[in-house]
Amino acid sequence: MNYGKPTDFEEKIGRAVVHAAYTIHKTLEPGLLERIYQVCMEHELKKIGFDVKRKVNIPICYDGILFDEGLRLDLLINDRVIVELKAVDQVNPIWKAQIISPLKLSQLRLGNLINFNVPLINKGIKRVLNTKQL
Repeated sequence: MNYGKPTDFEEKIGRAVVHAAYTIHKTLEPGLLERIYQVCMEHELKKIGFDVKRKVNIPICYDGILFDEGLRLDLLINDRVIVELKAVDQVNPIWKAQIISPLKLSQLRLGNLINFNVPLINKGIKRVLNTKQL
């Protein structure tokens, strides 16, 4: 797998995720709970034909043992793109790890970290690429 460059389909999903975030942010504005934005993102993406799973567990293999209680993703789109959502005032740098680690563990290439609690949504969207295999 080429870990640096998303496929055209993954790029299509990525564009749809960003468009959905803009639509939701414009309609609902900042200030709501994260789970509300999750439900709305799921709805917007399903509405245009994507398969969306919420609260997906990613197992972790450690010392030859598979632990099902690994990481939990906010959204997984078509089993190809991870989306982690926030609705907070202060951005914490550790949140980038919340998207990088699942990308590496799942061997997926593309993820988005989206914080809805910003005045302009373009300031709250971070695109993350998995460039390394575990």
